[in-house]
This record gives sequence, C-alpha cells and structure tokens, in this order.
Amino acid sequence: MRRNLYCVVSAVPPLPARLPDARRPFELKLKTIMNDREVADYLLANPQFFDRHAELLATVRLSNPHGKAAVSLQERQMDLLRDKYKQLERRLAELLRHGHENDSLAAKFQRWTLRVIAERDPHALPATITSGLREIFDVPQAALRVWDVASAYAQAQFARSVGEEVRIFASSLVAPYCGANAGFEAAQWLSAAPAPQGGAGTGLSLAVTAPDRASGDANAPCADAHPGSAAGNDTRVSQQTASIALVPLRDAQRADAENVFGLLVLGSPDPRRFHDGMATDFLSQIGALASAALSRLHAH
Repeated sequence: MRRNLYCVVSAVPPLPARLPDARRPFELKLKTIMNDREVADYLLANPQFFDRHAELLATVRLSNPHGKAAVSLQERQMDLLRDKYKQLERRLAELLRHGHENDSLAAKFQRWTLRVIAERDPHALPATITSGLREIFDVPQAALRVWDVASAYAQAQFARSVGEEVRIFASSLVAPYCGANAGFEAAQWLSAAPAPQGGAGTGLSLAVTAPDRASGDANAPCADAHPGSAAGNDTRVSQQTASIALVPLRDAQRADAENVFGLLVLGSPDPRRFHDGMATDFLSQIGALASAALSRLHAH
C-alpha cells in the first residue's frame, strides 16, 4: 500500500511556478506622484521630452500674467523672453548713462588737477584748490584748513587755529565722510566761501556713478561719523549747508596715525548732494591730490 500511494502522488503533474496571467492574483499598482521640483528636474534632465511630445507645446495652457486669457507654453516663453530683453535694455541704458556721467566727471577732475599743478605760489595754493572745486565741479561751498604748517604760512587764513576735536575727528576718518550737516565745527569754515557762478547744486555730485552701488560692490561707501563730532554753534551756516563732505588731508610719506594735517570741507544747501550712500572714489582722489600739493606747506 505504501508503494502504490507513492506512485499515485508522483503521477500528479507539478504545479507551474507562475500561474498564467488570467489566473494570477490581483496586484495593486500604486501610482507615483511627483512634486513640482521633481517634475522640473525631470524636464531639465530630459530636454528631449518635448521632442517626443511636441503637441504639448501648443495644448498646455498657462495663465497669462498680462491678462485673463490663457496662453500656450510657447507664448508664455516668448513673454518671458520679451520681459528679460526689456530688463537688459534698461540695464544697458543705465550703464551707458553712468558711463557718460563718469566720463564727464573724469574730465572735470583732469581740469582741476591741471589747475592745482600749475599753481606755483604756495600761499595761493589752498585758494586754488577750493576755488577750482567750486568753479569746475560746481560745488556751492568749499574750504580747507591745514595745521602744523611751516612758520612762513602760520599767519595765513588757511592755517587759522583748529579745535582739537576737529583734528581728532579728521584723524579718525578712514574715508571721506558724506552726509547731513549735523552742526560740524568745520562747516563754519564755509561761511566766507563764495557761491559758484553756475549756481548751487547744479553740478556733478563728485561720486562715481555705480549701478551696483545699492549691492555695493566695488565703490567704498562714505565713512560713518558721530553726529556730535566737532560740532559748532553757527546755526546760520548750518541752515545754509544741508549736506557736507569732509575729506581728510594726509601726508603720504607718513604711515602713522598722525599723518593727517588738514581737512577739506565741501558743502551744499541741497540735502541730497552729499549723502551717506554715495561712492567716495573721486573724493578720495581729490583728497590725495590736494594732500600731495599741500604737503609743501606742512612743517617737516
């Protein structure tokens, strides 16, 4: 009996490893949902997608930012390209305008430099520097003071006594200060300065025009200063001078903290003429050239 049962069981054909499709158990397939980032990554990684499905370019409808009617993918792409082109046009026009302004400013700087170099009289040199700034750059007010001068110039007006606070403040400037006139003592030096023939506030701002300035970028901003530093009591001058630029005069031959021997002051009744966000490249160059020219007055 045992042998016969074995034969019967052995005669049964083995079951197939896999059932035919019709007899397979039902399999649930989950659909993968892609998020926006995954869709964007897929399209970027597979640029041939729209080659295979070119009909989508015309059938996919997108919202129109300029109206209510929907537009095709191609039309939306053209709108984006037009907007980008307009932005580039505005950017180019801005760069050209800044370039023209800087060219004009550079030409004025050259004229002023030639006038300063041509001045042979040391006594007249400070007046030549300030009058040139008023006349060539149309700066409404300009004045300067030099301290520790040689005895031959000790009685000159540009060598009149300067308060210790002004000296300390000038020595603390690492770049020209530009901003509102908060009653600086140095602003009193401008009271006797004549107005330029071209009128107040009509000239260039003495700042390199830089479009990336709001990002900052390559032009250094005006130095910060405490509003109460070197303050005076001449309210009449303060009212006339709404904005001011203070440029330290330094001896390039000395590297110590005592190399400041003077201060150049520029003022304007226009509060926007000198502001704390303007670039100071040309002001620094003016200060460097004026310092080199005035160094002959300094007592060495």
